[in-house]
Amino acid sequence: MITTDPASEQADLEERIYQALRQSCDGDLREMAKLLASKPYKGLLGQTEFEVRHLAHDLGARALQTALDERKKGATEGRA
Repeated sequence: MITTDPASEQADLEERIYQALRQSCDGDLREMAKLLASKPYKGLLGQTEFEVRHLAHDLGARALQTALDERKKGATEGRA
């Protein structure tokens, strides 16, 4: 019987999630940076704050979906 190290599996999953998030969120982070750079100091709060929060919410939702997808990819076939 082959046993696997849970810490090693977790580290592998962590790396897969991180790499997938880096790729899928880069455009959103660029959009957020562009939005923030385009506003004057006094314009960072109010409507801009809501726009940034919306983008951050989308990033969080993508992070959760990525974690679910990566767990499916790493799943074993059949019974454990």
